[in-house]
Amino acid sequence: MSTKYPALTRSLLSASLALSIALSSAVPIYAAASTTTATSTATTAASSEAKLFLKEKFGIAFTTSTITKGQFIKAVADALKLEQPEELPAFTDLAETSPYYAAAAALHKQGILTSTTVNAEQKLTAASALYIAVKAAGLQELAHTYPQAKITAGLKKLNIPASSLGTAASQELAAAVDTGLLPASQYNAIKGKGLTPQLAETLIVQILSFKGEYKHFIGNINDSTIYAQLNDAFKTSNIIQAPELQTIVDTALKNNLVTGYNLKDARFDANFTPSLSLTYGHSDLKHVIQLIGLLRSEGIDAKVQLEPKTSAYVFMKEWGEPPTKDTENYKVVQIENGNYITYAKEFDIAFEFNNAADKARFQPIILQYAKKDKADQPGLIYGSWFQPLYYSSTKLDEYEVITNNKITGTGYYYAQSFSLNDQSKNIVEGFRKLDPAVNIKSYTFWVDKPFHNYLNGEGL
Repeated sequence: MSTKYPALTRSLLSASLALSIALSSAVPIYAAASTTTATSTATTAASSEAKLFLKEKFGIAFTTSTITKGQFIKAVADALKLEQPEELPAFTDLAETSPYYAAAAALHKQGILTSTTVNAEQKLTAASALYIAVKAAGLQELAHTYPQAKITAGLKKLNIPASSLGTAASQELAAAVDTGLLPASQYNAIKGKGLTPQLAETLIVQILSFKGEYKHFIGNINDSTIYAQLNDAFKTSNIIQAPELQTIVDTALKNNLVTGYNLKDARFDANFTPSLSLTYGHSDLKHVIQLIGLLRSEGIDAKVQLEPKTSAYVFMKEWGEPPTKDTENYKVVQIENGNYITYAKEFDIAFEFNNAADKARFQPIILQYAKKDKADQPGLIYGSWFQPLYYSSTKLDEYEVITNNKITGTGYYYAQSFSLNDQSKNIVEGFRKLDPAVNIKSYTFWVDKPFHNYLNGEGL
């Protein structure tokens, strides 16, 4: 929070946080047993993580031990958000009324399915799923460069003789091994095996990773490099310029429809599993460095992503003169009524915790060590706010429900506004009056009570 302009507190917080508009592992004592246990545990954890992500993000869940080709290609198409193309292929064994037709057509259009015979109802082998995965991950050209020596070396890890397969199939399996598309933990799941739910989920998540559509994070709380990564991420971010959106939201500021907004770039969105994630907003890097250390000292680990954002808010002329010199992190523009619009570089920190219990522990830690109740309060981490902002897209006890009013443009940028639920309708209508074609979506989510109190005009 700013100490130079005390009267800024409400509007700055509104813009900055709320947008009121808007392994590394310990050395094992018993090496052999511990290594085996650690590998098994890591494999199970990775499988559970993939399963939960696919279920919450896409509704993908394999409920039987036998997976058909149609089920797998539909899951791949759903995960990649591929739509049925206008020009439809003439499959020899799949009618347009099939629940798998749209997915098969989409994958055929992308070159992921190369035959007009789908065999959608057949049980899918693990090897055949890998052929699909190699193409879906964009590795086909690499695979087809493989000479015999690389094919033999790759297939040896799967205990599959190269002579048992055709050239292209051998190349694709070997490339899946070498690139890590097939994790080492799954090598034994290929030869002569049917596709299991665990392998199917793993392959779909791997496809998403290769396409840049899985989780985005700079590291984990317990990583030795996390502080350097946070510094680098913050220093290499800039004030976001999105003229198309800013024309709308700046006009809203001038008309007092809102008191502030945030601009964000969707390319930095963490894309974490909703039930395990929280987002924490702030403007001071030193604060979040200490926050990471605080969580670490409390025994909490989590994935961490820094999502750059720019907060814009009205600086009232009665507050005095704003800083007149623009910097790379701060810009001021005077508007017609003598007030100013201030643009400030800030960020959201997205966390994905290892479990729901750690997510629930986050709030008590913040309220004790990072929530200010009076000026010059001792015992808090640097830069603590009176009304911290942290929120979840899934329900949490002792949190309040508010609304996000999100405006998207034609590119990667979006503006978002947090408001009380009963104010959302007026905000949405106000934006549509400014631009009838505006693409705006409102949805509810769960926020900490101090921030809800702030939006409601109540005390701390």
